Amino acid sequence: MATPELVFFDGKIVPYKEAKVGVLTHGLNYGTGIFGGIRGYWNDEEKQMFVFRPLDHYKRFLDSGKLLRMELPYTKENLTEATLELIRKQNFRENVYIRPLAFYGDEIIGVRLHNLTPRMSIAAVPFGKYIEQEEGAHVTISSWWRVEDNMTPARGKIVGAYVNSALSKTDAQLSGFDEAIVLSQNGHVSEGSAENIFMVKNGVFITPPVTENILEGIVRRTFIQLIQDELGMQVQERSIDRTELFLADELFFGGTGVQMVSITKIDHRLIADGKMGPLTLKLRDLFFDVVFGRSAKYRNWCMPVYKK
Repeated sequence: MATPELVFFDGKIVPYKEAKVGVLTHGLNYGTGIFGGIRGYWNDEEKQMFVFRPLDHYKRFLDSGKLLRMELPYTKENLTEATLELIRKQNFRENVYIRPLAFYGDEIIGVRLHNLTPRMSIAAVPFGKYIEQEEGAHVTISSWWRVEDNMTPARGKIVGAYVNSALSKTDAQLSGFDEAIVLSQNGHVSEGSAENIFMVKNGVFITPPVTENILEGIVRRTFIQLIQDELGMQVQERSIDRTELFLADELFFGGTGVQMVSITKIDHRLIADGKMGPLTLKLRDLFFDVVFGRSAKYRNWCMPVYKK
């Protein structure tokens, strides 16, 4: 992946090569940072880029900062406008992934969260699939547990906490799987290494509740609303046991990076007939109509980049 030409850094848009930090930077040494993931979708028919739910993403981003006692001089509105301007200046005409990042920039030795100064950046890069096998991912149950809320806030996108995700993802991929499913310490399904999970059983969509140490995903929230309002089906937020996954009618990941990926095999066990399920397919089609700005009903979730 090529580096971007420009980034938003400490309040202004600058060339990427000028956005530098030192090797003693606190956020680099101790993981004291937060990040987000937002997608922009290029609608070729309208010649317009739509950024999906940026205000919701930046609210969660700022909430993550609160978990680290981070006082950022930004609102969700001006971070959204900075993001739109960054995309405009680079004149992207393809789907992009947007990465806001805030971190403690002090170059000091000493682990703490108080009396430190945060710095902020936003980058945008062209981006496609996160998992190649979107219609039939083969996943494994990880031996690594999901971080617990009393250890590291799981509901925040905390930089240091994603070592947990990296451990599970690397072990899965080096063992020949596409992705990992991680369990909480009580043995319930939590999420993927970096995506939420949904199961369909007997005509009901089921997803782990926020108390299973999941990230409270924006796409997760989107799916729940689309399932209820557009498919007219029930969503249960409840704990899921490991072996329930093996008996699911359909199973899929959801998230900003992963978008929507059907899980058709877990640890060499086929899920149902081993193919992407009809409800998963229907929801996926709905979702992509929404994010590309093709659904008038949900157009308010899509922030246009280019002024007309």
